Amino acid sequence: MWAAGVAALLWGLSCGASALWRYSSNSPNYHIFSSRSTIKLEYEGTLFSEWSVPGTCSMKNKRSPKTELRCPPGIQIIKPIVTGPDLEEERYLSVDSSHTCFLWYYKVINFVHNLTQVIVIWIYDPENADPSELLWNANEPSLNSIILTKQLATLGQTPIIYTILRRKVYFPHTRMKNGTWHISVPMTAGDMLKEIRGNQVAFQDCFIADFLFLLTVPLLTIPEIPGSLPISSPRGSQLMADWYDCVLSFVVVVADMETFQTNDSFRTWTRVRVPPNILTDDERHSVSDMNLSQDGIFFLINGILYVKSFHEFTRLGRNVDLPDGGIIGITSRKWCWVRYLMKAKRGRSSMAIWTENEVYLGYTGLKFVKIITTENLKKLLNISPATTLTIHNVEYTAHPLELALLLNYCVTCTVSKKVYLVIYNEDSKEWAHQDFALDVAIDSFLIPRFLYSAMPEFILWDKHRIYYYYHNLTITGVLQTPTESGNLSRLSDNSIIHDVFTDYFGNIVVKMENNIMFYFKINIRDAVKLHLWTNSTIKSVTSMNAWGQVYLIYVFENGTIHPQEYPLKLEAESIAFQRKEKCPYIAFHNNIFTVFYFLDKGQNLSVWAQIVYPENVGLYIIVESYGPKILEQKEQVHYEIASGYCTKTMTVTFSQNVNYEAVDDYFKLQHQNTGLLLVQIRPSEYARTCPRSQNVFQVAVGCDGNKFIAVKGFNKKECLQHDFIYIIEKSFLRNRPSKNLRVRYNWKEYGCPLRLDFREKFHPLLQLYDDNGFVEDVGVNFIVWEIHGRDDYTFNNTMKKSGCLNEAQTWKSMTTLNKHLPLEDAWGPENYKHCFSYAIGKPGDLNQPYEIINKSNHNHLVWPMDHSGMYVFRVKILDPNYSFCNLTAIFAIETFGVIPSPSVYLVASLLFLLTLLFFSVLVLSYFHYMRIYKRYIYAPLHKPERKQKTN
Repeated sequence: MWAAGVAALLWGLSCGASALWRYSSNSPNYHIFSSRSTIKLEYEGTLFSEWSVPGTCSMKNKRSPKTELRCPPGIQIIKPIVTGPDLEEERYLSVDSSHTCFLWYYKVINFVHNLTQVIVIWIYDPENADPSELLWNANEPSLNSIILTKQLATLGQTPIIYTILRRKVYFPHTRMKNGTWHISVPMTAGDMLKEIRGNQVAFQDCFIADFLFLLTVPLLTIPEIPGSLPISSPRGSQLMADWYDCVLSFVVVVADMETFQTNDSFRTWTRVRVPPNILTDDERHSVSDMNLSQDGIFFLINGILYVKSFHEFTRLGRNVDLPDGGIIGITSRKWCWVRYLMKAKRGRSSMAIWTENEVYLGYTGLKFVKIITTENLKKLLNISPATTLTIHNVEYTAHPLELALLLNYCVTCTVSKKVYLVIYNEDSKEWAHQDFALDVAIDSFLIPRFLYSAMPEFILWDKHRIYYYYHNLTITGVLQTPTESGNLSRLSDNSIIHDVFTDYFGNIVVKMENNIMFYFKINIRDAVKLHLWTNSTIKSVTSMNAWGQVYLIYVFENGTIHPQEYPLKLEAESIAFQRKEKCPYIAFHNNIFTVFYFLDKGQNLSVWAQIVYPENVGLYIIVESYGPKILEQKEQVHYEIASGYCTKTMTVTFSQNVNYEAVDDYFKLQHQNTGLLLVQIRPSEYARTCPRSQNVFQVAVGCDGNKFIAVKGFNKKECLQHDFIYIIEKSFLRNRPSKNLRVRYNWKEYGCPLRLDFREKFHPLLQLYDDNGFVEDVGVNFIVWEIHGRDDYTFNNTMKKSGCLNEAQTWKSMTTLNKHLPLEDAWGPENYKHCFSYAIGKPGDLNQPYEIINKSNHNHLVWPMDHSGMYVFRVKILDPNYSFCNLTAIFAIETFGVIPSPSVYLVASLLFLLTLLFFSVLVLSYFHYMRIYKRYIYAPLHKPERKQKTN
């Protein structure tokens, strides 16, 4: 593992502290922990005697505090034997019998100039790897890895990159290079969760495990400028950590001597320091809260907010619409939602800031907006103005668009107070008072953490206890422990709660200040104490790495920071085996492969879930949704029983059946029926030993911004592009202007024009695409218009031929009806009415051209016979029940082949020239022949012949 070097430092700092022991593996994140794995043991303390291990395990040196062993599959009981009366705790390690032995190794090369990333991939064996590969800082494969990679490649192994969110697949380049594959992927911030997958190829009965990792655009840490000074929390305080909600490897940790930043889960790190002469020495060491954002690192110091960016360290206040003091807290989102649907024009906030009486939301670009005051909250809650209402704490919920406020309420405010909860939706701008009220002491301070759930479910903690609120706040209580009635401090040598770690799999770890940890899962009402892992003298904080696994971050007194992987799954299994806990079900499966689904008009979504459990247990599947009531939900359950096991399969279908045609307010009806729902599917019972107990996903009803249409047969690249201008004669334009129109052809927007003979009709075929490519041929009605105003074209179908019973809508009638609107807005799905009913429209001339086209009505564009021209058309979907999106596309057509009619002036000029030439020839001929005539009238026609003289 990459943090193996931490052990020596931990060992050196453990003198005089309580003893503990732990284990490690060469596989990152304990991904492979099997009978083939080397288990490394280390004991911290001075009373070590020897290791107690099962006889079936083989150990290098049982009397060494640091040793290695291998064990067969099964539960192996391991503990150290020490001198003295005390006994060390034993662990029940679950050793797997898997045939998965090898792992994928990857290295990323960024090419910013073309926004691509090349992933260099090879195969390595954790048990025979180079140290640089185990530390995950290798630039090239070791000799063993090269041989292993080439051997498996010969057997047919080839990796691919599969993206989890958008389900795209990327293949390697044609040939291997130096025992590695190279795969090019585009840089993206919206498809960052990737997986390396391979073929089912075995070598010596060993397979390669699929490898899940996080890859996004390269994020740079803030450089340390020479001469800058440390910024930290007060001396003796605990660590504070924050990370990007969607880039878990980008972390900032504030300690009591320095602030540290990393972009690779602290494999490498830098110090964050501030320029001198801005803060006093006391202010620099008084950070009370910290938050990581795209704009930089925010520090809360003595009620004032500062931001450290790449270029400067700035105090924030009235210059950005924030208070100059009195800020008591800042927070950011904890759960990553790469995609979501938001109807409001303003984007989603990235952080929240609050004083005792005001709440502000922060947006990218250092923009801040006040959203509420306690005076307004009193009116919303119907609280008397004479009472005291202050803001206790603020936290983002698991919903991508919601924010929760804990409020202090009291009258006399001397002994106790009530804590209320309200939730704010950023999209609808609505506040909702929740069914929540908690009586606490006046000096109590509660910290909320919303769990990864569709419903508003969260936990609260003070210094000693955890309060849980499950199932939409209907199941509440204090988290229980085997003894001490849930008081975690009494079970941890009177230490207090430092932090609570939650992940996407339902795991919850409570870390005390002395590094004792407790464990429970979402919807579980009691906690168990985990084995001691870290010495109480070391400051630590829990975090998630790039693979979504928990790890511990240690900060030492010498100003260094180190990460260490933590085997939460193995540690929880050890405690569960001791307590003989079992999961009530055998398996829980579903076909939910993504966390985001878009539903457009006429579409539905079907998902299924299946639970397998022992007979007579009586489990079932629960489907819960949270959000606007805009979808119909139908459920079907299939039940089977065989060999003492029951199988229940539930199919859930979400659909919407709303007719948007010929409604009074099309856009209002659309707005009412769009929105975002969170859905979760879970078993009716679970335990700490169960795998992931619920699946949470979004269903967005509305317009998918990645959806677009195109006209088949048109492109923007396969033609020779050159700058040219053409003229449209004024008589061909819709509004009959006084001058001809001069148009510069825009290749980037219009694409390559299609050249057609003027006698050739054209029928556009529309195709629908999304970010995954082609979806379908569009079969619904659409309209076209020439964007520069030409109307010298027509359609081959008439209204009568198309089957109209009343006069159909035309561009002329719709522009006459909507003179106040531009041409592109005069006709669309919002005002479309068909002509196939006597009840709609009015009688008229049905021999007019029918200007509506679809895939099957054979309606074609017809060109003029007396001139050629360049036409640039825009097409729009007309059917109101097809999509929430305003789907349009553009295409260009150039007609040719027409012999132009001659001009009258040109013909007259030519005739004049011909006549002039004719008469000129006649005159010249006259004078020419007159000259000949005059010459011969005075001379004989024949001269007499002369006689030749003879000599």
